[in-house]
Amino acid sequence: MTITTSRPAATAGRTPSPVKPGGSRKGGQGSTILALPALVWYLLFMVGPMVAIFVIAALHWPGMLQPVSFAGLDNFRTVFADPAFWAAVRNTAVQLVIALPVMIVCAYMIGYYVAQRPPGHRVIRYLLFVPGLISTPAKAMVFYAALSPDGLLNGALSGLGLDSLTDAWLASPSTALYCLIAMDIWAGIGFTAVLFAARLSSVPEDLGEAAQLDGAGHLRTMWRIHFPVVRDYVGVVTMLQLLWTLFGSAQNVLLLTQGGPGTSSTTLSFLVYQKAFIEADLGYSQAVGVILFLSGLVGLLTIRRVFRATH
Repeated sequence: MTITTSRPAATAGRTPSPVKPGGSRKGGQGSTILALPALVWYLLFMVGPMVAIFVIAALHWPGMLQPVSFAGLDNFRTVFADPAFWAAVRNTAVQLVIALPVMIVCAYMIGYYVAQRPPGHRVIRYLLFVPGLISTPAKAMVFYAALSPDGLLNGALSGLGLDSLTDAWLASPSTALYCLIAMDIWAGIGFTAVLFAARLSSVPEDLGEAAQLDGAGHLRTMWRIHFPVVRDYVGVVTMLQLLWTLFGSAQNVLLLTQGGPGTSSTTLSFLVYQKAFIEADLGYSQAVGVILFLSGLVGLLTIRRVFRATH
């Protein structure tokens, strides 16, 4: 009688074969190939226009179909000697100084309130989104109906016996810019508040509960406990609102005041549009565009430094 014994499996004690050096390279090449369409898109439609701004700013180009000549720094000399440019700088600075802090602070406080999940908080989130769902021309029509000489605001003031306070709000040099700022705040505060509410909802509830047990009220808990936790996120949202206010104000100016009366509501972004598409001075327009680009870059770096984590 013969007894057969099975040999132990050859693979039982076999160590896994080492990965070939070329394996990781193939993975890296594969990921590069997958990212190639996005890189091409970014180079064509992001880097390309950015380079074009600097190129056109150095040209004398009096219209799309007109001959082009090299201008060097002449466009910048013209820009810096133009009173309309300095009026636009002043208006843009006022817009940023008022709209950005008001929007961020109010949106943060509203977002904190919504993050506490009060009764009807889901409905409040949807209502805050409403201004973001309305197109810009529709928003402009709402503000025009409210601020025109025979609009809702003057009608309300007259009904209260305050006829001396009525004004042509969009046609007055002293109020036109502030009407545009009010529209910027109204249009952006709700969406920004929803962003803050989403971030604050992820903060551990134990932090707020511990602060309230120690006697801290909601106001102190909001700024002393929750704000340091979401400080970096507040910086990111502030950067986004800076870019939107700095580069996106032209459409509101175009729809409501067209930069007037005079240059009282002309902003830098509207000046870029006006010089390029109305006066057909592309070199001047893109010289202002270069200044606007550098201003935005400085603003982003400043905000990043202010809101960087301190721990």
